Amino acid sequence: MKKLMLLITLVMLVATPALAQKIGYVDLQKALNNSTAGQKAKEEISGKFKSYQDELSSRQEELKKLKEDLEKQAILLSEDARAEKERDFQRKLKDFQRFAKDVEDELQQKDAYHTSQILKELEGIITDIGKKQGYTMILERTESTVLYGDPSIDLTDQVIEILNSKAK
Repeated sequence: MKKLMLLITLVMLVATPALAQKIGYVDLQKALNNSTAGQKAKEEISGKFKSYQDELSSRQEELKKLKEDLEKQAILLSEDARAEKERDFQRKLKDFQRFAKDVEDELQQKDAYHTSQILKELEGIITDIGKKQGYTMILERTESTVLYGDPSIDLTDQVIEILNSKAK
């Protein structure tokens, strides 16, 4: 789909040379990573992960200790007692796995939320730049759409600057 869009764009440019066209591009990934809003979002998610990391480590250590105890005591325990300890270990292992999955899901949701909020704001900024500065088209710089772009038409730093000024 992106290749078709690029092909249509190129045909438009070649077919209408008489029209004065102004084209630019923006590296949205760079804007997300280098903007103040993007960095704050990363810090928030990283901080949330660090707060969960202690609990994950603690639970993991507990599981390791239970497994070691189970292996040491397996010979000494009756069949019923060993089965009970094995069930306890399996239950705690499932709880740990659920908790780890919940943490991962929560962090992914937060990342997706922040990314979508920043992208909405970037879209507005890019539209304003396009209208105010007379751009015919502003493309997103990705590996599959803009294979080469003269740095003079790269609007990424300008977009980041505007986004950062809004954050102040």
